[in-house]
Amino acid sequence: MDKLGPRLRVRAVEALAEFKALITFDNGVRREVDLQPYLRGPVFDQIRSEPAKFRAMRIECGTVAWENGADIDPDVLYYGLTPAWAETPAHTPAGTA
Repeated sequence: MDKLGPRLRVRAVEALAEFKALITFDNGVRREVDLQPYLRGPVFDQIRSEPAKFRAMRIECGTVAWENGADIDPDVLYYGLTPAWAETPAHTPAGTA
């Protein structure tokens, strides 16, 4: 994390149109972020398919979260990192696949 800068947390979040949100980080930076690329996997199914569920986002432990336990790492949002689900393993040892 040292290469990216300090760890940041979300101070405020406001749902906007479509899957966008206005996010205020604890360093005072405000960004409009399209969350759609991060809403993958079964935990996000209802959030993607029901706009009211998406808009019910909240701050939990410094991250954007929803009632069903889904959340998005604030460092991923701030630094534009690749979400964990999209990362491919660098190397899979033989016999472990």
